[in-house]
Amino acid sequence: MSDARDQQAKFRRQQPLPIRFVHWCNALFIVLMAGSGLQILTAYPYLGPRGALYRWYPLQGVAPPSWLTVGGWLAGGRHWHFAIAWFFVLNGLVYLAYLFASGEWRRRTFIPARDAAPAVAQFLYYARLRKSPPPAGFYNGLQRLAYSSIIIIGVAMTLSGLAIYKPVQLHFLTMLFGGYDGARVVHLAGLALIALFVATHLVLVALHPREILAMITGGKRE
Repeated sequence: MSDARDQQAKFRRQQPLPIRFVHWCNALFIVLMAGSGLQILTAYPYLGPRGALYRWYPLQGVAPPSWLTVGGWLAGGRHWHFAIAWFFVLNGLVYLAYLFASGEWRRRTFIPARDAAPAVAQFLYYARLRKSPPPAGFYNGLQRLAYSSIIIIGVAMTLSGLAIYKPVQLHFLTMLFGGYDGARVVHLAGLALIALFVATHLVLVALHPREILAMITGGKRE
């Protein structure tokens, strides 16, 4: 069975259709969830319980600009956020199921023994501390680290979101994040990391425009 799977992989496109479908759905879902989440934050732009706000957070009381928000007001933001959240989770489950069922995880996920040293070398190359990039296959080590990390961030965002959504019913989950306010911190930090990932992703795509074409057409058969 392993031989048959390897034989199929030889004729698989660089970016298979399920991967492309999930990718573009995620692009839409992340935009809508980020915008609606910021709309919810606008209603109470503070971190920490009332009367004991976290001193380390520098943006206490600073609401996001309206052009970044989706929903128009608190209830609208909540409706959008919770509606899209279920599609986001389902999309993630489809991606993970395909990743492991097809064997794509072997070339896409970060395996420390294989990818740690190449990831460091790739970072040094991007930082202009190394003259030439390390040898890379389908993805380099730094890409695998980024794409694997975003899966972990997505899981943390989902769990912290559930802790905020149902803090009483899911009290065990809420306590895992240090309480309701701790879950809000994790959720907002996750949004910041996703925004950083997307910004970096767009820069790298601009530097390698063929990658965006492959994500649309599927690229060549391998």
